[in-house]
Amino acid sequence: MMKILTVVGARPQFIKAVAISHAISELYPDTLCENILHTGQHYDDSMSAQFFHELGIPQPRYNLGVGSGNHGAQTAAMLKGIEEVLLSERYDGLMVYGDTNSTIAGALAAAKLHVPVFHVEAGLRSYNRAMPEEVNRVLTDHASDLLFAPTLTAERNLIAEGLDRNTVVFSGDVMLDNVRRYAPAATYDADGRDYGILATVHRDFNTDNPERLRSIIAALGETASALGVNILFPAHPRTRKKLAELSVGPLSERIVMVEPLSYLQTLGALKRVRLVLTDSGGLQKEAFFSGKPCVVLRPETEWVEIVECGAATLADPASDGIAAAAERMWRVAPPEPTQFGDGTAARKIVEKIIAFR
Repeated sequence: MMKILTVVGARPQFIKAVAISHAISELYPDTLCENILHTGQHYDDSMSAQFFHELGIPQPRYNLGVGSGNHGAQTAAMLKGIEEVLLSERYDGLMVYGDTNSTIAGALAAAKLHVPVFHVEAGLRSYNRAMPEEVNRVLTDHASDLLFAPTLTAERNLIAEGLDRNTVVFSGDVMLDNVRRYAPAATYDADGRDYGILATVHRDFNTDNPERLRSIIAALGETASALGVNILFPAHPRTRKKLAELSVGPLSERIVMVEPLSYLQTLGALKRVRLVLTDSGGLQKEAFFSGKPCVVLRPETEWVEIVECGAATLADPASDGIAAAAERMWRVAPPEPTQFGDGTAARKIVEKIIAFR
């Protein structure tokens, strides 16, 4: 029995991890044993516990309870806790997802103890080192033993950086696996309103910059008025806090701010809307997989394929082009998401990990 430790800590990682956990339990329960470590990077119930209950992810064997904090202190606490777990019992590998502080902490702890590192969603590049996520993903890739690229662009990025071709695997995207599994039954009808747009904002370079945050809120109001639609606005805890600190408001009557949605609620909401505005990497893809156009509230994106095929457009909140971009994308019909594999990424990843030993 091969035993791996999966390190998660943030909402997107819980969603990605469920695909792998299901593949292990349904296809290889006698071959691979998975234990989950939750760093506690996201600790609010709406951003953490609900995903374990809703999606049937195995409860974490370990929970570090690190919480929020500055990047250095948070990552150091995670690194210490993960190292202690790896020293306490033998693991044949450690799996990390994406680009958070939990990702880099897990990769560093394992690499220094010579435990193989498996990075799911490897090879993404925005080429903006001002984003902490970009630093995390690059360093994690170069500390990993198996690199699972969700797209051919990501695969090319890794090879171009000199990483061993034998360690790079084009797996496809586990989030496509999840959308195909869960979307058919997903619903969202909490208040009975009609919504035309789903909007989210959580990146610190948007929420922690007063000018950018005000620009986004103003653009949401302008867009709602111009298109004559309501905007569903699930607000990340950080976003709510910053809006209150900046006394941003009142929001347009057409902007309905609600608590963060669960994964299934998000998929249900995507069925109801026609357009997505977001700075979330995960929601960009979920919109694409659901056939909805997207305005990315950033000057760049690591998911370049979605922009290149015309399903999304970039709109830097530092400019005043968000509303115009939204009106333009309102009429777009995205193509099929063929760039992200065939919906069997989790099975391919699990089989490669089993073969690794």
